[in-house]
Amino acid sequence: MYHEFNFKDVLTVSTRAAWQLEDVLPESARLDFGRKFLPEALARTDAAPALTDEQRKILNQIRGHEYLTIFGLVEEFILPFVLDHARPQLNGDDDRVRALLNFAGEEAKHIHLFKLFHKRFTDAFGTRCDVIGPPEAVAAKVLGHDPLAVALLILHIEWMTQRHYVDSVRDDGDLDPLFKSLLKHHWMEEAQHAKLDTLMVAALAEGRDEAGIQKALDEYLEIGMFFDEAFKAQADLNVKALETATGTTIDPQVRPALVEQQHQAIRWTYLGTGMTHPKFVGTLKALSQKAADRIAEVASVFA
Repeated sequence: MYHEFNFKDVLTVSTRAAWQLEDVLPESARLDFGRKFLPEALARTDAAPALTDEQRKILNQIRGHEYLTIFGLVEEFILPFVLDHARPQLNGDDDRVRALLNFAGEEAKHIHLFKLFHKRFTDAFGTRCDVIGPPEAVAAKVLGHDPLAVALLILHIEWMTQRHYVDSVRDDGDLDPLFKSLLKHHWMEEAQHAKLDTLMVAALAEGRDEAGIQKALDEYLEIGMFFDEAFKAQADLNVKALETATGTTIDPQVRPALVEQQHQAIRWTYLGTGMTHPKFVGTLKALSQKAADRIAEVASVFA
């Protein structure tokens, strides 16, 4: 058994960990733009070529805005997917139904939180920071795939969230306290979502032969490539936002190298850290050793 999760225990822990929006992002709370928002392990802005220290700090803040806005974007397809998964179970196991509906409710809360953060950030930052989308188009693209492929993507995202907070955010004392608190509270609830996602993947994979597993994996990778192309565009949007915020133009001779370096950073943040998470790899191995080997080979590109 590669996991010991069950719906009743997850529901119990989720209820204890629940928080309210007004407690996490009260009206009086303010972001500290004198500090970084994302840990260097994710942002990789300290290594951004041809920038001053001040520009790197601002680029880090732009990446922080991108980070929570993209989480809001992905949760807009996670929410309907979980509801669709819960609907056939309405006359079944009560713990399962309640856990899945609680999962959906928490995702809706997170979407609201990240919209509030976006407004708070934009008002204080003073200039626009564009992010890939729109969410409706991204959701339609993702949800058009095999449900098992989508469930694997969601599991990837949930374990990725755990890794980001535990490995990089939790012990970083240089980050803005408010931004760090947002990540902490997001992590608290996503920790239980990862367990529910594991159970959803197992249910959707039940009865599939090797060919069926590989088909789902093909589509999971298709979605990954879709996002990778979007992340290349996001790197360019972030550099444009930096230029606008600082009133400067990056030297055209070094700009491509800066965009490429930040594209690789974004790839690691959202793709590499999820694909290589031990729990995600454990699920893949339970489905198929061939599936785990395929993803290990692909993940090396996103390091």
